[in-house]
Amino acid sequence: MFQTFDSASDPTTAAERVAKLREWLAARELDGFLVPRSDEHQGEYVAPGSERLRWLTGFSGSAGVALILMDRAFVFVDGRYQLQVREQVDLRIFSIESLIDNPPPAWIRENLGKGARIGFDPWLHTISEVNALKKAADKSGATLIPLADNPIDEIWTDQPAPPAAVVEIHPIAFAGELAKDKLSRLAAAITKEGASHCVLTDPSSIAWAFNIRGADVPHTPLALGFAILSANGRHLLFIDKRKLNRKVEAYLTQLADLRDPSALETDLIELARVGGRIALDPALAADRLRALVEENGGTVVLEPDPARLPRAMKNQAEIQGSRAAHRRDGAAVAKLLCWLDAQKPGTLDEIKVVTQLEECRRLVGEETQMPLRDVSFDTISGAGPNGAIMHYRVSRATNRPLREGELFLLDSGAQYQDGTTDITRTVAVGRPSDEMRERFTLVLKGMISISMLHFPVGTRGCDIDAFARIALWQRGLDFAHGTGHGVGSYLAVHEGPQRIAKTGIEKLREGMILSNEPGYYKEGHYGIRIENLILVTPAESIEGGDLPVHGFETLTLAPIDRRLVDADLLSPVELEWLNAYHERVLSEIGPMVDGETLSWLENATAPIG
Repeated sequence: MFQTFDSASDPTTAAERVAKLREWLAARELDGFLVPRSDEHQGEYVAPGSERLRWLTGFSGSAGVALILMDRAFVFVDGRYQLQVREQVDLRIFSIESLIDNPPPAWIRENLGKGARIGFDPWLHTISEVNALKKAADKSGATLIPLADNPIDEIWTDQPAPPAAVVEIHPIAFAGELAKDKLSRLAAAITKEGASHCVLTDPSSIAWAFNIRGADVPHTPLALGFAILSANGRHLLFIDKRKLNRKVEAYLTQLADLRDPSALETDLIELARVGGRIALDPALAADRLRALVEENGGTVVLEPDPARLPRAMKNQAEIQGSRAAHRRDGAAVAKLLCWLDAQKPGTLDEIKVVTQLEECRRLVGEETQMPLRDVSFDTISGAGPNGAIMHYRVSRATNRPLREGELFLLDSGAQYQDGTTDITRTVAVGRPSDEMRERFTLVLKGMISISMLHFPVGTRGCDIDAFARIALWQRGLDFAHGTGHGVGSYLAVHEGPQRIAKTGIEKLREGMILSNEPGYYKEGHYGIRIENLILVTPAESIEGGDLPVHGFETLTLAPIDRRLVDADLLSPVELEWLNAYHERVLSEIGPMVDGETLSWLENATAPIG
């Protein structure tokens, strides 16, 4: 079982925890403290002992921050979590603010009084975040105070210990490039940036660069650690040796000097004192690292993580692995949907579907000799109104039956050694309403629009985001999340820098994998999302055209619920795309399923119109 459904067992209430934090702050003459969701690596998934925001507030989303003042407390979340946060936090203690429209810097600038002293942990905020917070504090007359100790760590009495999961070597058959060659490329990039060294703080970059995987955080195969890469090739890897067996330690020793994580600050100070020019990613590196370099005579070179872009542009081995993973995963999803269709409405609940889907993935993994390693995130299993909560996470307290006449939204993914998957399907339970079919088809039109798109070299995610929304906009509808995020190769299911969103400023390049997931959410009633993963194809000339253009190859292979499609709302071209997609689904995953599922699949992929 990869997903759990119960809340934390700590018996203390949020009111008691906030009271203890305020006592700690008062003893140090501080007026407030910022509690972000992040850990020292700024990752989406954090180890249990780094779930400080959840422990303090009860909010379990993947993005957010709390501001605790002596007389008020706030939780800032984005549009994905506006419903969830109100169900999880005590609204008698916390007020809810928008992380997008009124983020902490904006709130501080407009609301903090002169002389206020706000503490923060410089390991948990990036350089860019601290710059924005300091500017806001200066504007309001307040002062931002970096703290040597995090107060949450002092008052959280049963805080879990740091993880020490076993590290494994990621085989070259799946990585597609030797680690020594990747590190040589990164060293050249550091030189080009005018730096002598670069600190890698993102464990995904370390996993990619050194061809290793781990299990220190939920659902993402990461080994937590840091690396200092050198332009001259003498690299340092800071990782707990308890995670390394003899084979892995010998392998890594050929690539870098292995250091205990506790030596990071000391080694960085030494490099700074001899005039080191240290590259740090302002969007990823902790502000503590900047301070260590600058306070010890070094120079900070603000540059993006040099591994981020090459990691996002998948090589042929990674692309082939992803295709194989999606065929396997499509077969598992088909088994699940076949089983789901055979159940009587009201007899299943959200948790039962999650556990059944994990079993389907496990069985298909065994049959194909590529075991399911983990789910790639906690499955979003939302029946009826729970589907309207964009990042809903089912618990035993919220678990709901799948009832007649409702929609069921299932957003899930898997981690296989050859690839990471992420798929959303919305299905009808019984007979859907005309409104449900209309809204579903509008979402489908947006998904098809992105799927069919051709675009010039240099196009950014923000340039194409509107294509997923036009059909909805024409009916006065929209969705409050991006259209697509990047996806790693047996790494993070949410990977940057690529994304399709209003804020997606990175150019879309050959080999990038993204999600394509428009949606619609009617609060209190239902949610709709259709998600496929797509691969940016090489730029090619079109006959009669003037310039080469990229396109998208759809990787995900699973039926889209035909019962929810209003064919009258689809153009002939859109209908042709849908029928061709279903034909491909049948041809590629049909041979991987048994008689009962195959019969269901043939019906589920039959041409419309």
